[in-house]
Amino acid sequence: WRRMGAHVTVSDGIPGASFAVWAPNARSVRVVGDFNSWDGRLHPMRLLGGSGIWEIFLPDVGSGAHYKYEIVTAQGDLVTRADPYASATEAPPGTASRVYRSAYAWGDGDWLAARRARQPLHEPLSVYEVHLGSWRHGGGESGGPLSYRQLAETLPDYVAGLGFTHVEFMPVAEHPFGGSWGYQVTGYFAPTARYGDPDDFRHLVDRLHQRGVGVIVDWVPAHFPRDAWALARFDGTALYEHVDPRRGEHPDWGTLVFNFGRNEVRNFLVANALYWLEELHVDGLRVDAVASMLYLDYSRKAGEWAPNAHGGRENLEAVDFLSEMNTIVYGRNPDVLTIAEESTAWPGVSRPTHLGGLGFGFKWNMGWMHDTLAYFSHDPIHRRWHHNELTFGLMYAHSENYVLPLSHDEVVHGKRSLLDKMAGDRWQKFANLRALYAWMWAHPGKQLLFMGGEFGQWREWSEMRELDWHLLGEADHAGLARLVGDLNARYRASPALWRRDSDPDGFEWIDANNADANVLSFVRRGDGGEHLVCACNLSPTPRYGVRTGMPAAGVYDEILNTDSALYGGSDVGNLGSVTAQGRPWHAMPASAELTLPPLATLWLAPR
Repeated sequence: WRRMGAHVTVSDGIPGASFAVWAPNARSVRVVGDFNSWDGRLHPMRLLGGSGIWEIFLPDVGSGAHYKYEIVTAQGDLVTRADPYASATEAPPGTASRVYRSAYAWGDGDWLAARRARQPLHEPLSVYEVHLGSWRHGGGESGGPLSYRQLAETLPDYVAGLGFTHVEFMPVAEHPFGGSWGYQVTGYFAPTARYGDPDDFRHLVDRLHQRGVGVIVDWVPAHFPRDAWALARFDGTALYEHVDPRRGEHPDWGTLVFNFGRNEVRNFLVANALYWLEELHVDGLRVDAVASMLYLDYSRKAGEWAPNAHGGRENLEAVDFLSEMNTIVYGRNPDVLTIAEESTAWPGVSRPTHLGGLGFGFKWNMGWMHDTLAYFSHDPIHRRWHHNELTFGLMYAHSENYVLPLSHDEVVHGKRSLLDKMAGDRWQKFANLRALYAWMWAHPGKQLLFMGGEFGQWREWSEMRELDWHLLGEADHAGLARLVGDLNARYRASPALWRRDSDPDGFEWIDANNADANVLSFVRRGDGGEHLVCACNLSPTPRYGVRTGMPAAGVYDEILNTDSALYGGSDVGNLGSVTAQGRPWHAMPASAELTLPPLATLWLAPR
């Protein structure tokens, strides 16, 4: 990216801008823009040997200029394309690229220095997923989305106040269609101009870092849209996409698939990943739709896909690309995160590449998400028949480094909001969701929660409107938000909940088999004997005197009770603590009699 695209520079003492674009099959390439009345005859580019790269220096062209490339294809057609390497764009529906020179002075040196000392796998990680255009609007429903600068005044304090360690932005790279939520990218190196300039985006990242909040962005290397002015058939040929439609087209999304076997395309994508991490200071990349990259027959019927060289369904070129991307990213930036949204049982997604894995730092646990939401949608009277939906996930919870995602995908397209998915009447829905969150935060794996989930949005999410912030004026919604803040605070203060997330010895069932009572209990372990007990009663009936195995005798403080009146519950509990006696139970050396509130989760920590 330092050579390709447009760059403000000085050549032989003359200020201007240099342009470079890869179009190996073009007959000729010209720069058109608002500096030459969009007349390509004025500024033809020259081809650099056999590289396929065309370049030119234009005097007196500065930051802010709009431009495109006018390409004469091998067939003699004249087409106009935006710059694949543009670092800035015209705001949609405009499609021009912009010359841009950053003048931003970063203020996040302390954050980056501290990040270098961290080990994400053994640190707390609690992620708040955000769609920037619909988190909050200026002036409420009647106003438009906030700009990057406006978001920088509100979002960092809000996220830090709730105790989340990171935000995850749904894709912010430039995209023409807002209804794609950013997942159909045309400007891979440019933060969308909908909310401001690239330096405005840098300011948002900077402010989040200064408030102690990391930034993850969704990154979409799996596919790109067919818009004729963008990457599709860039020089009149299948350049970025695979030439074989059985590999180069995505049937579900109507998009094109990158040619992962072409070195120049791999370099484009790897450079793009590094650009977001190194130039824009983001702390991690959540890689979208990895399963669609790994399998040649993904969403394809027999006859619609071509096998690999060995006759299999694995996309070996995509596997190599993902391994290469992770190797280079972690080689240059060992303190960042890469997270795979991968929905199959592909082995070793988060295993290091030198051990034969894909090399991601983490993988979304889609099975946990599906089973957990299914369980909490059942009426408690039927849950005894679905007990395995909560317990089965622990059979594979340590096979990868998992993130437990309650993401935007679960609150759209008729799936209903998280709160509305819960079984029961209004009180029971809130109680169920509170219990689910405390179960989730105590479960092995890191957490991700989509915006609106923290206060119990009733409506499904829509990118066209802001969240229903007025709900925070109602006691049960405010109580849920208070719980999320307390969950994050107690989670971050309890190393037993994150130190050994991917170590099977960091988790032990106390009672996994009490299906008839809808009761579960387990212990999480950290280093040096630190531990925390989690007990759930997922029936609407309070249960008293429930003898429960404990890891040691002594006093255990009830550090969290989702049935507390502070959160909108009925205030059934253990009066702040219980005392475990040296009476073995549940294969544990000690035990205590617990009061288990209705539809609630307890956390108990040794005093």
